[in-house]
Amino acid sequence: MRKPKITVIGSNMMDLITNIERMPCEGETIEAPNFDLGFGGKGANQAIAANKMGANVIMLTKVGDGIFGREVMKNFASYGIDTTFVETVADTTSGVAPIFVDREGKNRILIVKGANGHLKPEDIDKAASKIKDSDFILLQLEVPLETVYHAIEFGYQNNVPVILNPAPAAELDFNYVKKTSVFIPNETELQTITGMAVNTIEEIEEAAKSLLSKELATIIVTMGAKGSFLVTKNEVELIPAFKVKPKDTTGAGDAFIGSFATFYAEKNDIKEAMKAANRYAALSTLNVGTQKSFYTKEEYGKSII
Repeated sequence: MRKPKITVIGSNMMDLITNIERMPCEGETIEAPNFDLGFGGKGANQAIAANKMGANVIMLTKVGDGIFGREVMKNFASYGIDTTFVETVADTTSGVAPIFVDREGKNRILIVKGANGHLKPEDIDKAASKIKDSDFILLQLEVPLETVYHAIEFGYQNNVPVILNPAPAAELDFNYVKKTSVFIPNETELQTITGMAVNTIEEIEEAAKSLLSKELATIIVTMGAKGSFLVTKNEVELIPAFKVKPKDTTGAGDAFIGSFATFYAEKNDIKEAMKAANRYAALSTLNVGTQKSFYTKEEYGKSII
């Protein structure tokens, strides 16, 4: 069977992960039990998830010219990801993401874009010949919006379906966004984008349905332990989560999206792909960290959940 080909146009970050008992109050200093350094960024995370599940992955991103940038390049190479179009930006730091993880595995994340802010529309045009035969283009919002919109338009004009993860949430131009094939926010992003409440499944359904009036074809809302929620003009369905006791939920949404793109390319069945991606995301929470918590295809196949 032909391997899926996924192009990821987006961010890379160095994750600075601190485990905490609680956040300090203003002016307070407290000791934290553990610190870890890892590779992250929504674009890179989704690329690694797709790669680990067997896809051939092309990455378009920018790194800084310091030690973090060099290590990010080594990390991509270690997985065999195509880095032909990963470029170094002089006199610029790579993106970083300080992450705080509490005792329940829940996280709070800050991001500093760094070199990611230098990914431009012309970088997509330079990679056009390699992108055109992709099964999917994966996009997020940790790079400039003009680049995201150009990528959507590129996919639309070249019949390459686009999956957009609108994270972190931002005000969007739906003249572009409506040209995506699958739009995948989480609950918080859905609330920010629609301005509607998302406290119950019914409210999530109404908020997602409001996006149909903006001509979006397919919306999937990722909801962590509650599963994922499919909304189209013709159907609405909750795909339940797999029950686990998470150690760290950091990167679980990216695990879902990267694996979903691979499963969808293989299965051509969106609900089966969502079910498989729910399982993959759940497994990622059983380990600490982001990319290093993602299962390989072999590990996924042997898993008992």
